[in-house]
Amino acid sequence: MRSLNLYGKQDIRVEESAEPIIEHADDVIIRVKAVGICGSDISRYKKLGPYVEGMTFGHEFSGVVTAVGTGVEGIEAGDRVTACPTFCCGTCENCQKGEPSRCENLHVIGAYRPGAYAEYVKLPAEHIIPLPDNVDYDTAALVEPSSVVAHGFYRTSIQPGAEVAIMGCGSIGLLAVQWAKIFGAKKVYAIDIDDAKLEVAKEVGADVLINSMEKPAHEQIQEHTNGQGVDLAVESAGSPVTSAQVFALPKKGGEVVFMGIPYADITIERFYFERIVRNELRVLGSWNALSSPFPGKEWTSTVHYMSTGQINVKPMISHRLDLREGPETFDNLINGKGSYVKVLFYPEVG
Repeated sequence: MRSLNLYGKQDIRVEESAEPIIEHADDVIIRVKAVGICGSDISRYKKLGPYVEGMTFGHEFSGVVTAVGTGVEGIEAGDRVTACPTFCCGTCENCQKGEPSRCENLHVIGAYRPGAYAEYVKLPAEHIIPLPDNVDYDTAALVEPSSVVAHGFYRTSIQPGAEVAIMGCGSIGLLAVQWAKIFGAKKVYAIDIDDAKLEVAKEVGADVLINSMEKPAHEQIQEHTNGQGVDLAVESAGSPVTSAQVFALPKKGGEVVFMGIPYADITIERFYFERIVRNELRVLGSWNALSSPFPGKEWTSTVHYMSTGQINVKPMISHRLDLREGPETFDNLINGKGSYVKVLFYPEVG
């Protein structure tokens, strides 16, 4: 089968790999219909994450079941599915407490197990998420990042009627705009330095667009909120700069939740750090998308809201490509060639 395999720093290759086979009673094999590029894939491509040399990459996907093990019930060949690509050990203290996102041995396919940049992928049955008929494969390929965002919102204390600021309008930020509305936000502020991304944010539900190149984001937020600030600020850019600036967005007693991952040291100016202390902010980290019972409500909620249309990912998909374009696409992404939001690959094309 055709696959996209990572060998080293900026060394990703289109190759022929052996198709997965049923080895365990709970195995499910899926023909991949669509698979997306995650920000973590880009960082790992830069050699900023663990993986086995030559491993088939990728973990955001959807597809159709082609084979199941003898112990699998309720899933059969022909079913349209997506899947949770994350594994937890189930035995560490955090897993035992029902907090699998804090597992000591958390890992995702594409690092130590073959991933979904391939024509077929294999996962245990408990990872499989059925799809309703009205959720297409492109949409379902974004169930995983949407679940990551949902996990972050579930960690907050947001209430209906809240005002929410989303800092960074990449795919995580654009999903956060929509989840803020699902959680009852009356007004959502989308912040970025790219007007094109801000227009997509508007299309998916943002009420106010803020280009922070024109004036500092917190000053614009103050103007829109009568000097108060927002109830919740979401850091979704993963930038060392925004990871400091986000502290100036909430009102006194407000919250900040970090969903972005800055792959560099963060220096926080005194002005921004003092907002944490003087405004008595509640600062939350959010990691992955698991809760108990596995894989968690994040996944079923995502599929539900995709089926109702309250999560609309179509405006976010900027590129639909043959898997064979993978090496060129990754090179473009890390070298700033072209304007990308969410890229989907199609292993079956051609």
